[in-house]
Formats: sequence, structure tokens, C-alpha cells
Amino acid sequence: MPVRITDTTMRDGHQSLLATRMRTEDMLPIAEQMDEAGFHSVEVWGGATFDTALRFLREDPWDRLRELKKRFRKTPLQMLLRGQNVVGYRHYADDVVEKFCELAVKNGMDIFRIFDALNDLRNLETAVRAVKKAGGHVQGTICYTISPVHTPDMFAAQAKQLEEMGSDSICIKDMAGLLHPYVAYEIVRSIKEVVKVPVQMHCHCTSGMAEMSYLKAAEAGLDVMDCALSTLSQGTSQPPAESMVATFQETQHDTGLNLEQLTHLADYFGEVRKKYAAFEGNVRLDAGVLLHQVPGGMISNLVSQLREQGAIDKLKDVLDEIPRVRKDMGYPPLVTPTSQIVGTQAVLNALFGQRYKQVTKESRAVVLGQYGQTPAPISAEVRKTIAPDAEPITGRPADGIEPELKKARAEAGGLARSEEDVVSYVLFPQVAREFLEWRRQGAGLEKEVIAAIAAALAHGQRPAAAAPDGGRGHDHNAWKIAGRRRLLRG
Repeated sequence: MPVRITDTTMRDGHQSLLATRMRTEDMLPIAEQMDEAGFHSVEVWGGATFDTALRFLREDPWDRLRELKKRFRKTPLQMLLRGQNVVGYRHYADDVVEKFCELAVKNGMDIFRIFDALNDLRNLETAVRAVKKAGGHVQGTICYTISPVHTPDMFAAQAKQLEEMGSDSICIKDMAGLLHPYVAYEIVRSIKEVVKVPVQMHCHCTSGMAEMSYLKAAEAGLDVMDCALSTLSQGTSQPPAESMVATFQETQHDTGLNLEQLTHLADYFGEVRKKYAAFEGNVRLDAGVLLHQVPGGMISNLVSQLREQGAIDKLKDVLDEIPRVRKDMGYPPLVTPTSQIVGTQAVLNALFGQRYKQVTKESRAVVLGQYGQTPAPISAEVRKTIAPDAEPITGRPADGIEPELKKARAEAGGLARSEEDVVSYVLFPQVAREFLEWRRQGAGLEKEVIAAIAAALAHGQRPAAAAPDGGRGHDHNAWKIAGRRRLLRG
């Protein structure tokens, strides 16, 4: 059976390796050629791209979607949607989820990969219904992780539930690169036995096992795999498309893609990558993830937090503490936002030298069920330690959230020119307000100047004068460039 490939270069490729900083202007020139390559789909939106476009790039993410759709006329566009979190970091009301999905389809989105950080499928219900109603393709997603309660049978049962909810395909999302090749074979085989829809796999190369996992998954009947073009692949990104295409050539799993054509596309992004050298992260393989299970992006955030506290020597203590916090919180997969929640709490535990002496409101929310049902029950002892003065909720968290769009529309006022602007505002009120005010004032400096300022800031240099900056999410009045360098690390 042929295997198809989804290209992630324009979303997770640069999110993993270049802090999500690739601008739309570097995507558009190659888009029509990518459209001719024969990919199953191209992932171009969602995840951190929405926030980053507004906060750092001074771009409207809706414009990016519309412009890409004009150029991708054959290949479906795909996005990553965090269920009830949409593309943000908290649960939003159902009216926000519904409107976002409606507008995303209207503006050109085809395939919605919908996941929940806890694998609580109740948190996918509204998004699944909304995408189906709008005419999009629902890809129900299971976040892969390792724990005493996560088994191939459990993942297969969730896949069956997702199909019954209306999913048009199923994705196994291995965000930390933990999926062993033989486990990949077993999980795919288990899922294929109980669902009739296509199965896709998304792996990161962090541990060095992703390509082998793809190979074994293909042998088990995998339909689609996520790859990035080689020049934005590996490290904490996805396996290289060219290598996987070559691997399956002249076999029953032949992708049908042209290796020479892919190489040409990769050469383009190799040149683009040079423009974003200031945002390069630590892209080496880290087999240590097999022990501590911490995704690469999460480690970089931990290091940043510890450096700000002058406590980088506590990194090992934090990495040792993360599995303990994760166990206390019911073994959540470490993916946005749970990775940040578990990681920050582990940092606090290590810094104070006493577990849960200081508790974040997000940790408290997890324990109280406000993010959803955890994979394993949280013990009464842990709950008493973290949130002794409140009772947990047992229902779907969003059931307790009042509609938000009407209020956001009133608050945004004349800044919002469209329903898309209103949705941007309700998702990221402060960031979107700054962007919308900046846009109303004429959109600031030319892009070349913006890029120069951004590069200088990333290298720790102070620009000659603080000027309005269109690319870094600074205050729209004073712009306080030197004073907000910390935001550049986001």
C-alpha cells in the first residue's frame, strides 16, 4: 500500500527549529511549486503560528491563510487545532471555537488536526462538530506518551471513539519523539483493526527514532506520515521527506513523489533558513528524552526560566522533578499547554527545595479538572497538597464558560474590521489589540528595517534608536525595544 506524505515545513518545521519565525513573504514564492509536488497535504497554520504572527511578526495570520490558499489549488491545506484551546493556551467558550472553525474553512483551511493535551475527547467535541458543519476534514488526534496507563489498546480505543465522533482520519501525534519503532507498529496495527478511516503519524526526531518508527508504521499499514523538507528537518523537527521518499521507492509503499523535485524545494528553504539564523535553537538529537520525556522545545523554555532566576545549575534537579510532577498530575502527555504547566511547576519545586510550596494557578487548574479529565486519577493526597480548599469539577470544562464573542466584539470596537479580527482579539486580547492598533496607525516600518532590528535584538545588540517595530510585538506607542528583549525568546 502506498504511503502518502504531509509536508510540515511551513508550520512545524520552522516552529521546531526557528522559533516559528518564518514570515509569509518567504512562503509565497515557493508555494505554487510545492502545490505541484504531490503531497497529501501541507501543514501551514495553527500551533504556535497564529500567536507568533501577531506577537512577533506583525502579520495577520488570516492573511497568511488566504494568500497560501490562492497558491495551493491542488494540495489541501492543514492546521493544528488544540481542541477547546483553539490556538491559544486556555479553554475558550464554545462560540469562540465554532466561529474560529467556521472562519478557518471560509478562509481556506481544509484539514483540521484536532487534539487535546490530556486526550480528554470531550474537549474535542465542539471543534469536531464545528469543522464538520463548515465542510472541513476532521483529523481526530491522539497524543502519544509513555506511562503506566498508556497502552496500545488504550490508544486504539480512543481512535475508535474519535471515528465515532465523526473524524475523517486519525493521527498519532508523537510530539516528544518517544515512539519506539516496534511500539509504532503495534499501535498502528491495533488502530487499523478497529477503524476504517485513514491513519496518519506525526513524529519528531528528537530521540533519533522517528524514521525507524515511520518504517515500522508503514509495515503495519500507516496511510500518511508527516515529513519536513530536508533543510528544515530532523533535530526537534520531523524526518526529511526526501529520505523517506527514497526509502520507499520501488516498494509497495512507494510515495510516488519525485526526489529531484523535492530536492529543489528543499534548496529554496535552505536559503530561507539562513535569514532566520538568529532564531536557531539547539537542533541536535537528544536521546535523553527517552528517560525524562521532555520535548526539545520544553527544555529550551526550562533553560530560559532557570537562567532568568540565575539557577541554571538546577537543570538536572528540574529534569528529575518533571516525571514526579507528571505522575502527581495523572500522567498528562507533555504537549502545549500541559508541558508548560508541568515544567513550570517542576522549576518552582526545584527552586524552593520543597515540593508545592508555591503552586501555579495552572497546576491547581489541572488538579481541579479545569483542563479536563487526566489519563490517570489524581490522588486525594496530591489534590489536598496542591488545591486543599476546592472541589474538582467532573464535567466538560467548557460547559462552565459563558459565551465570549459578544463581549470581545464590544471591547475591540472600531479596531476590528472583520469577524476574523474579533476572533483574533478574543484569543489573544492584549497581543491582538497591539497589532490592530499598529495596523490602524499605518503598519510601522518597512519589512527590511524590521528584520534588521529583530536580528540585532536577537544577538543582544541595542539598536541605535528605539523606533516603531513591525516585527516583534512591542508596545505600539513607545515600542520600548530594548526593554522588551525577553519577548524575543517566546
